[in-house]
Amino acid sequence: MANDGSCATQLIDGDGEFNVAGLDNFIKTVNLASCGLSYAVVAIMGPQSSGKSTLMNHLFHTSFREMDAFRGRSQTTKGIWIAKCVGIEPATIAMDLEGTDGRERGEDDTAFEKQSALFALAVSDIVLINMWCHDIGREQAANKPLLKTVFQVMMRLFSPRKTTLLFVIRDKTKTPLEHLEPILREDIQKIWDSVRKPQAHQHTPLSEFFNVEVTALSSYEDKEDKFNEEVALLRQRFFHSIAPGGLAGDRRGVVPASAFSISAQQIWKVIRENRDLDLPAHKVMVATVRCEEIANEKLNQLQSDKGWLELEEAVQLGPVRGFGEKLSSIIDASLSQYDEEAIFFEESVRNAKRKQLESKALDLVYPAYTTLLEHIHAKALDDFKTKLEQSLNNGEGFASSVRTWTRTIMDEFDKGSADAAVRHANWGASKVRDKLRHDIDSHASSVRAAKLSEITTNLEKKLTKALTKPVESLFESGGKDTWLSIRALLKRETESAVSEFSASVAGFELDEETVERMERSLRDYARKVVENKAREEAGKILIRMKDRFSTVFNHDNDSLPRVWTGKEDIRAITRDARSASLKLLSDMAAIRLDEKPDPIGSILHSSLIDKTSASTSSQLVTREASADTLASSTWEEVSPEDVLITPMQCKALWRQFLGETEYTVTQAISAQEAFKRSNNWLPPPWAIMAMVILGFNEFMMLLKNPLYLLFIFVAYLLGKAVWVQMDIAGEFRHGTLPGLLSISSRFLPTVMNLIKRLAEEAQGNQTPEESQGSASQTQVFRNQVHKPDSVSSSISNISSVGSSSNDDNEYSTANLSQRRRTNAPQAEFS
Repeated sequence: MANDGSCATQLIDGDGEFNVAGLDNFIKTVNLASCGLSYAVVAIMGPQSSGKSTLMNHLFHTSFREMDAFRGRSQTTKGIWIAKCVGIEPATIAMDLEGTDGRERGEDDTAFEKQSALFALAVSDIVLINMWCHDIGREQAANKPLLKTVFQVMMRLFSPRKTTLLFVIRDKTKTPLEHLEPILREDIQKIWDSVRKPQAHQHTPLSEFFNVEVTALSSYEDKEDKFNEEVALLRQRFFHSIAPGGLAGDRRGVVPASAFSISAQQIWKVIRENRDLDLPAHKVMVATVRCEEIANEKLNQLQSDKGWLELEEAVQLGPVRGFGEKLSSIIDASLSQYDEEAIFFEESVRNAKRKQLESKALDLVYPAYTTLLEHIHAKALDDFKTKLEQSLNNGEGFASSVRTWTRTIMDEFDKGSADAAVRHANWGASKVRDKLRHDIDSHASSVRAAKLSEITTNLEKKLTKALTKPVESLFESGGKDTWLSIRALLKRETESAVSEFSASVAGFELDEETVERMERSLRDYARKVVENKAREEAGKILIRMKDRFSTVFNHDNDSLPRVWTGKEDIRAITRDARSASLKLLSDMAAIRLDEKPDPIGSILHSSLIDKTSASTSSQLVTREASADTLASSTWEEVSPEDVLITPMQCKALWRQFLGETEYTVTQAISAQEAFKRSNNWLPPPWAIMAMVILGFNEFMMLLKNPLYLLFIFVAYLLGKAVWVQMDIAGEFRHGTLPGLLSISSRFLPTVMNLIKRLAEEAQGNQTPEESQGSASQTQVFRNQVHKPDSVSSSISNISSVGSSSNDDNEYSTANLSQRRRTNAPQAEFS
């Protein structure tokens, strides 16, 4: 390759190898790709050593290798060479073909001649045919095989481009060109007519394929100056050759300069494979390849575009204002660059590849768009949650807040999605919008459910607190109308809760059916609380019955502890206490929240109270007879779901209750009898009369002897002191045997203590124990005063003890030990 401005380069070597790297370097060096369609290709063909290279160098200022005449005539140009025409506008490429009819290839090797001729016709806009002047008009002229070759290969081009054939007559003679040109045209027409044509071009004129121009030049060797002048004039015809009226003004099927390399390569490949060259299809193919290259190049540029990378990075962090406009501008820039470079290619191909580029560009940016929509969606949903919570905290209605903020947030999303929209795509954000609306509705539903649940839970807690303790108290008190009071309490608290619920959910704008359902659920919950409490209390009924029996039995009508003085009617008191306990059992036998009358109370009373008022001997028969009434697992007129204690269970509980409270009654009777004994020391009247009659003599003896009276008086005082000091009456209240044992253990120490004190008083020595004795006397007096209370207290304690006799013995022994400790100082005092 020459180093001058023409950049002469071998395009195809003598063996037919295409120099791809050389062509690409040539195009880059002469900046051919920027020319678009404003360029021309001029080729020259002719016999070997006919001065083709010399003509091209003089005509276009190129630097093709020329033959050295002094070294003999031989082949100079091998293959096909190209160079840039220096100083020609627009850009023009000169193509120098290997000469025909050369001895180096021989007579039979015409394949390369035809291939190079076909290549020149397919690529060039103007083909110079170099011929000798003396061959014009001759039948066996050297130019005729060349013309035949041109016309024959022309038939292999389907819809060939229109090429200008400029016949350059070398070494012209004195014969004017006006006379030579008609002869030449006639010869050309004969050759055209003699060439076999396809059926489609049987009658196609030569002018349809070629523009024929003729020019003549003087001999370069004999008239060099004249030759140069004529070449200079011819050079002027190549300026603006592609403009209308120029040498190639009506050319067709021009390939853009940026695709010249691809086009030339593909054309030569087809020619070498000896296939017919379909130029329209080739044009489409070239346009396809080149437009695809341009599109890929612009797509790669878009991928590395700084603005796009910054935008993509920013989208990953959150919403970006003006995303759609910025991205649209970046895509517009890429498409505009594509349009500028692909504007000269086949329109259909160019537009198709443009659409592909646009589609690929949109595919590239689509993830960023979806990410942005996700950010907008997330932000909108978070804003909705925050605004809704603030509104609810400010006391605004739930439904109105949801409507207001839903509308506001959806409008904000629409603005954000519109800002993110790319002009080139019709993606739309309807799916994301629908998802946002669904998420907003879901969140609103969950918040509504949570708020309603919170309201319901709070009201249920209030109901539980308002019903549990009062219901328990009502069951424990066992009033006359327990269930009536419970129903009134349940209704009052339920209505209060329902009213509060209605006020609380007014802002939710719930439908009437939902409100009724939730109110019904609240009422059912309140009823369930009462029912559960009733079932819980039913499990404690035996304890409640014993407590009620103990309360009624051991306390009078003024709730004061009862003292068993012997005047009380224990049978009536027992009956009242059992009736009160039975009232508790009757109340707990079934749930009565529906205000329906039932015979449970009368059945229990008639079966358990009325029949147990008979004598002790008939109690067993009575109980057996009552079994028929209570031998059932359900109550009449009571739903099985409302039964707490079945009749059979009531019977068993009553039997257990009687057994566990019988001891209390027995102890009361014993206490009453003991009280009677302690307050009645006189013998019967008949015994007093017998003592008076039988002891008359002894009485008279005492009257006659006063010393006996003094002795009896002293014995009385001593006995009285021992009596008081030992509290003999109190010891015998718990039985004869315990009393005798206690007195026998304390009698001798007490007597000795009295004698000691009397001796000390007789001696007149006041001891430090006198003050203590005085205090003991005061204590004795107090004990005597409070004896009735002690008895009453003892009876009360006995009543509260269980049915086990062992417990009673322990209690008696404990009291006995206590009395011993209490009476010891009193004995000392006496």
